[in-house]
Amino acid sequence: MYQHILVPVDDSELAVSLVAQAVAFARTQSARITFLHVRADLAATSDGAVMLALAPAAFDAQATGNALGVLARAEAEARLAGVMFDACVRTSDRPYEAILDVAETGGCDLIFMASHGRRGVRGLLLGSQTSKVLAHTRLPVLVATVEANVECPQMQAAVAIIKGEHRSIAAVMHGLKHAIGLAQQGGKLVEPALLRGAVRYFRDFTAALHHPKEDLYLFERLRERTPTSHGMLAALEQQHHEEGRHVEALMLAADAYLADPDAASLSALAQATDAYAEHLWDHMSREEKLLLPACQAHFDRDDWRAIVQAFEANGDPRFDRERVQGFERLFVSLVAFESPGHRRTF
Repeated sequence: MYQHILVPVDDSELAVSLVAQAVAFARTQSARITFLHVRADLAATSDGAVMLALAPAAFDAQATGNALGVLARAEAEARLAGVMFDACVRTSDRPYEAILDVAETGGCDLIFMASHGRRGVRGLLLGSQTSKVLAHTRLPVLVATVEANVECPQMQAAVAIIKGEHRSIAAVMHGLKHAIGLAQQGGKLVEPALLRGAVRYFRDFTAALHHPKEDLYLFERLRERTPTSHGMLAALEQQHHEEGRHVEALMLAADAYLADPDAASLSALAQATDAYAEHLWDHMSREEKLLLPACQAHFDRDDWRAIVQAFEANGDPRFDRERVQGFERLFVSLVAFESPGHRRTF
């Protein structure tokens, strides 16, 4: 029925659920998606104007970085589902006008938005814009109730954070595989900064931060709640243990390639990356299809509240906020390496 769906996205937890629903809906329609991120006009603020004048590079990084991260996670969701997508960024302090204009100029036949939202530090008020879009557009608007009437908002927030981290991991892996593929086709060498950054991200975030939080706050709690989960948890824990082997193989292959970027070292790097990617896809799929539903069935509000605090880096001294924020900056820098040709900036 619909062929081209516009999905505005921001950097809130709400957007993770919105994108998941939009992608699932697009798949039933065999439709393609355009993800739109509307960023505030930083140059119009006094601080932004000063930054633009005194530090243009820093201004560009702050103005574009968040948009790249937002879109990369949305794209990862569509890519995993096999849904065709495009993405664009608009700079505007009137988001609903940008949404309407992109929908019209892009030939969209449906706008998919959230019922209401919450303003984050940098976030776009998706929900407050929905009523304005409804009032001014002639296109059909599908309003997704991703947050209204949620029985346990703590659970929704926790699941969104975990899935969001999964999408970040998937986006970094896609960027690395994309760069290696271009090199194999005879293009330029894999960018050393991308390769080193990706290895660091997988070693220090995925293996050393994300998975230990799952072990402590999901696996241990679920094992206490229900004995029927023990087999599944044992398999997932085994995959966590295997993570080190894959990361070490990737590190060795990356070092060999950086020392001598010939055809043999590129082939070995591609093999190590492909093996690790297959491991990650299988592991994250099992967690989202088996682990999270089991947790949703057996955890209470206090469990979910503790999980949210831990994954937001407030609930455990081993997981500090500055470290997590540092990995967010690394993530944004890594997805920026990928060719942004399909991310149109207006």
